[in-house]
Amino acid sequence: MLSTPRGALAGRTVSRVGYGAMQLERLGKDQAVALLRRAVELGVDHIDTAQFYGNGFVNGVIRDAIGDDVLIAGKVGADPDPGGAFPLRLAQRPEELRASVEDNLRTLGLDRIPLVNLRRADRRPGLVAEGDQRVGLDDQLEVMTALRDEGKIGAIGLSAVTLDTLRRALPAGIACVQNAYSLVGRDDEDMLELCVAEGIAWVPFFPLGGAFPHLPKVTDEPAVQAAARALGHTPAQVGLAWLLHRAPNVHLIPGTASVAHLEANLAAADIALDGETLAELAAVPARSMDASLG
Repeated sequence: MLSTPRGALAGRTVSRVGYGAMQLERLGKDQAVALLRRAVELGVDHIDTAQFYGNGFVNGVIRDAIGDDVLIAGKVGADPDPGGAFPLRLAQRPEELRASVEDNLRTLGLDRIPLVNLRRADRRPGLVAEGDQRVGLDDQLEVMTALRDEGKIGAIGLSAVTLDTLRRALPAGIACVQNAYSLVGRDDEDMLELCVAEGIAWVPFFPLGGAFPHLPKVTDEPAVQAAARALGHTPAQVGLAWLLHRAPNVHLIPGTASVAHLEANLAAADIALDGETLAELAAVPARSMDASLG
């Protein structure tokens, strides 16, 4: 088991390097179960998932592979759409959010999901809401807090939100924020600082950038490559280590379908970055996510 740093998330203390389960859908059932069990052996106790990952397949793997000592974070705001041009569709309306929670409970085999992230659809990257999928935040938070009061979810998180949305949601009690954030995509510095002040976990997705065409990649940056050579690690590990150094409330959920990459991702938690290296990395120019996608 690796000795990874720990931090608060949804009322529990967990390893600050968890696992994002989306890529498990690339594997067969036995391989996926084996990878997840290896992750837990190495100290992973926070797994991020969603019903739309493989149309319930990934949730089923989690149900079969792990026990109650792992914090499961689900996600709502979209549902599987296996027959569509894209494998998911937005599901932002309150009744759809409730149905999505019920679907996640069923496929995970749980009575209560410890943390559920509400994935808003009013900013990029990803699908942007149109028509009846443009739903007010208050209506969404009403059903999410009701589900929490009913004991079906333990804590509420937000994903793909603006600073104004987070401020408006604070009275509902927000446990974490999942936004795109990396060394080369630091649009949300003010939001990260607010999360630090409010004791809200910051869980960046696309932690190495480059998830869409034309987005910059952390691993392409000369400063990152130089730090990797000097430290004897990979550029990806340096990019993940920088995030952990950025703020004490940062939790990572890197995903992979490879045991070797899983072990490398977890080992990033043991990388110490000195002041000079951090200054060199901080000088890497950050590019706007919206501008890169536009």
